[in-house]
Amino acid sequence: MYYSTVYLSPIGKITIACDGPGQNLAGLWIEGQKYHGDTIPEAMVGRDDMPIFDTAKKWLDRYFAGEKPVISELPLAPIGSGFRQEVWQILCKIPYGKVITYGGIAEKMAVKLKKENMSSRAAGGAVAHNPISIIIPCHRVVGSDGSLTGYSGGVQMKVKLLELEGADMSRFFVPAKGTAL
Repeated sequence: MYYSTVYLSPIGKITIACDGPGQNLAGLWIEGQKYHGDTIPEAMVGRDDMPIFDTAKKWLDRYFAGEKPVISELPLAPIGSGFRQEVWQILCKIPYGKVITYGGIAEKMAVKLKKENMSSRAAGGAVAHNPISIIIPCHRVVGSDGSLTGYSGGVQMKVKLLELEGADMSRFFVPAKGTAL
């Protein structure tokens, strides 16, 4: 059984999901986000009294207050293929306020998988399907040319999150056309 609750954040309504008995976070989606809840294998039951939800909301309170809570404070259980899990582990290592490119993730995955190279698009697809937004920081991934694209919460949300973290935005731009605009 999977449970969900709502967190009212400075950037809008966020749905948080957990696996019931394990008390692990299984999802976190910003309202209107692409792929909202798509990794949860069954209907989620609304329930506010789960201890993991209190822990996650306190983590988010600290994050939105400009503190730098660490990911390891939360028990995460994102649902996805082995490839996606590996990409999400890379995302978890991106420092607060810093970014990596889709190509950089592809290079890291090629090394992990002992391949000569890997497609940035394959890495990007895994990033896009990250079911625990903000906490697993997919908003910290940018195009190799500095474009702010590819965020399933929308490019303006990506900008807000990076600005909140104090990222140097001077080399980034919003593309005229592309994904997740």
